[in-house]
Amino acid sequence: MRVDVTTWYLEMLDPEQLRPALSDNPKLLVMQAEIPSPEFSRFLYTSVGGDYYWLDRLEGTYSRWLEYLQRPEVQTWVAYVSGTPAGYMELQLQPHSNVEIVYFGLLQQFRGQRIGGHLLSVGVRQAWAMGAQRVWVHTCSLDGPYALSNYQARGFQLYKEETRTLEVPDEPIGPWPGAYRDRHA
Repeated sequence: MRVDVTTWYLEMLDPEQLRPALSDNPKLLVMQAEIPSPEFSRFLYTSVGGDYYWLDRLEGTYSRWLEYLQRPEVQTWVAYVSGTPAGYMELQLQPHSNVEIVYFGLLQQFRGQRIGGHLLSVGVRQAWAMGAQRVWVHTCSLDGPYALSNYQARGFQLYKEETRTLEVPDEPIGPWPGAYRDRHA
């Protein structure tokens, strides 16, 4: 199916712009996945992005995922609730001390619990700790309904917006075939 997709590009130019939203949930823990694991990263990617048409990495081979994750410029930060992965953020240090939030999101059963604001706050602080002069992210109209507002609430400023027509499956693929349909039936 062909759909018009709006993409918003946002940036933060100073760590003082961050407006954190930290949770007081004692069962919420955010930590870095320090050992590159294509299996775990692919699980996070499909579990979060399967509901939002994240398709670009699905064709990647194991060795390609591993090569990417082993780069010292890439960091994966994972939110856990009671020991269960709840969401993740992937950061990438780029030229000119830019840090991109490459992927960010929560698994379906953890949405709406104020975990996203907490994870984003922790992740943005880590991006600045990586030596960033600028932290940036993009989100689009296919992403979760609160993605853009969460970024803006944390202090990100819109610097570019574009709309283009994309070809996407008739429905999101979910974390595995049929899962999206089962959860939304």
